[in-house]
Amino acid sequence: MESTAPQSPAGLRTAPSWLLNQTASHAARLVSEGFAAHDLRGYHYRLLASLAEDGPASQADLGRRCAIDRSDVVAAINDLAGRGLVVRAPDPADRRRNVISITDTGADEARRMGETVDRVQRDLLAPLSTSEREQLTRLLTRLLEHHSRS
Repeated sequence: MESTAPQSPAGLRTAPSWLLNQTASHAARLVSEGFAAHDLRGYHYRLLASLAEDGPASQADLGRRCAIDRSDVVAAINDLAGRGLVVRAPDPADRRRNVISITDTGADEARRMGETVDRVQRDLLAPLSTSEREQLTRLLTRLLEHHSRS
């Protein structure tokens, strides 16, 4: 096994929190680089993937679904709409709200970005076997669910 960071104290190199943090930083860099090839960011993908999977939503509901702050949702949707990836239309039931829908071009982009996410997962988890990847995913999911309830 390769040394994780020789300049770090030994106590940190074996601390799960430190290891998770270092791996998360590496994963974030890989994802960011992958999305940069699409000239988009992670929050763009979250919005497009949510619209592709769950259908149209008001800006507020979309922000809640994706855990993105309301002001950031507006800016991201403006960007996506400007690229023709989503459309914003008044909600027929409540004209004060806008409903956001994904376009065919947006659905294609969401699919391509999903392929990028898949590639990043393969790169990030390359040293692990399939069963180790599944085990890691289960354990991380369990940790996240536990701490999300707190």
